[in-house]
Amino acid sequence: MTKKFTFYPEGVCSMMIEIELDGDIIRDVAFTGGCNGNLSGISKLIAGMNAEDVIGKLEGTRCGFKDTSCPDQLSKALRLALNEAKA
Repeated sequence: MTKKFTFYPEGVCSMMIEIELDGDIIRDVAFTGGCNGNLSGISKLIAGMNAEDVIGKLEGTRCGFKDTSCPDQLSKALRLALNEAKA
């Protein structure tokens, strides 16, 4: 059964991340704002992947001098979505 989650990132250009999970498998990710080409590419690359695997790859990614990035915020959103789905 798929579930949809909405996350509002902090400290990045993207304003919203919408995630659709089927258990722990990512079905779809859509970003509002941010670098459209890069974020669309990331969304396509991770579709069908295990969310924990994606978290492991993206967590801690930085953008320039920022302590975070859109991929890092996505990892935080995925972790929250997984925790919420298990609750």
